[in-house]
Amino acid sequence: MSSTLLEVTRAGHEEVERLERLIVKDFQNEPASSKDRLFQSHRVRNMIDQITTTSIKLVEIYEDKDNARKDDIAALGGQTATGTNVFSAFYDRLKEIREYHRRHPAARVVDANEEHEELLKEEPRIEFTGEEAMGRYLDMHELYNEYINSKFAEPIEYSAYLDVFAQPHKISRKLKLTRQYREYLEKLLEHLIYFFERTEPLQDLERIFSKVIAEFEEEWADGKVQGWDNEGQENGHVSAQPSGIDLDYYSTVEELMEVGPERLKEALAALGLKTGGTFQQRAERLFLTKHTPLEQLDRKHFAKGSRGAEQNGFAATPQQAESSKAIAFTEAKIIKLCDLLHETIVRTKENVEKKQALTYEEMEAEREEEDIQADSESDDEEQQIYNPLKLPMGWDGKPIPYWLYKLHGLGQEFKCEICGNHSYWGRRAYERHFKEWRHQHGMRCLGIPNTKNFNEITSIEEAKVLWEGIQEKQGVNKWRPELEEEYEDKEGNIYNKKTYTDLQRQGLI
Repeated sequence: MSSTLLEVTRAGHEEVERLERLIVKDFQNEPASSKDRLFQSHRVRNMIDQITTTSIKLVEIYEDKDNARKDDIAALGGQTATGTNVFSAFYDRLKEIREYHRRHPAARVVDANEEHEELLKEEPRIEFTGEEAMGRYLDMHELYNEYINSKFAEPIEYSAYLDVFAQPHKISRKLKLTRQYREYLEKLLEHLIYFFERTEPLQDLERIFSKVIAEFEEEWADGKVQGWDNEGQENGHVSAQPSGIDLDYYSTVEELMEVGPERLKEALAALGLKTGGTFQQRAERLFLTKHTPLEQLDRKHFAKGSRGAEQNGFAATPQQAESSKAIAFTEAKIIKLCDLLHETIVRTKENVEKKQALTYEEMEAEREEEDIQADSESDDEEQQIYNPLKLPMGWDGKPIPYWLYKLHGLGQEFKCEICGNHSYWGRRAYERHFKEWRHQHGMRCLGIPNTKNFNEITSIEEAKVLWEGIQEKQGVNKWRPELEEEYEDKEGNIYNKKTYTDLQRQGLI
């Protein structure tokens, strides 16, 4: 049965409303795991895309550029070229409906709600590498290999690269104006965008980048873009004065010649200019840069193979200036994405460092445990927890990771009588508790200072015996007559033995 344009419009609105209710219903179900949460986000993203597509079609219908909607409304009202005939239009439409059902007698009404309910059970297919672990970590190995084999970087470890790739401003500006660096940045940006779209499908990346563009344009105009600061910029170009010689102090070529031939040669070489000729010719060539930007100098003044002003890190032509701005803008996008993915980057680095401390057997055991926990996660609290290795339970009611159990010995229990018989699981927690408030408070209650001498002492009786031994060794309980024996003079003043004897020898008493 053919559908009129009005029927298509009605179906479009119904589709949008049904998808909106479906999104609300999906969000009412709390995901049981991070994997389910990722699936839910992608389902909602797909439904939003369908709403957007349908809404665009509805807008085109309402704009009615070809007057098809207007004609459809007129036909529905029975308007024809010969006049208005409502009954004729009604019976023509009725005939069309009857003819359709005569040809399709077994046709059934399709419940659209049942079809859309299946969307809530759908598990979207998301492509992740094994290293990314369903979006928990970043896989930067390919970019890392390109980075360490480039001319703009130094060989570093992969864990260190996870800190470096988010800080492009630390790379020298001279090394950025190369094709290799530009291609590396484009690949890095493409990789981060692809990962962000897979892990955060509900984020509006276009809106995020629009804010980045506005901020970047403002900072670039002020010369405040990190790593591209235009110090000394004036009238759209950078002063070409060499750092070793300030040309503002010299008003003539003769005055400039007083700096000496060697300094002139070094200054010319730093700017990529020719260093040959007589002493005066060198001074004249350098003096030209006082009032003339390098990009406006005649090419005859530059040495062969020199790129002119580009050697000092700023563009020699408008095209190179635009290239520098494009590279800086790409860096700004990368920095913004790294800020949004900061937790993932930190988690990736921790995972890499943890793997470096594990043996192959421990990594396999941990991987098996993660697979088991991922399969057994459920909202049912009464579900039995699978713990074949008999690992201690963590704060979340689940077995602690196997690598943590092996590394810190968390299967061993330590009790401290001074802390009120409190239990500490694992050697590390046991050693750390000697500095905690609970243990310090217990030592103060015993009247004993919490010093290093009492490390590994958890019995009250042992602590008291050790304290008495320390006091006896220090002479605290020993009778010292020169300090504790008292004497009285004729005036009734009381002194210890040592003080009284000294005053008596001096004839003062």
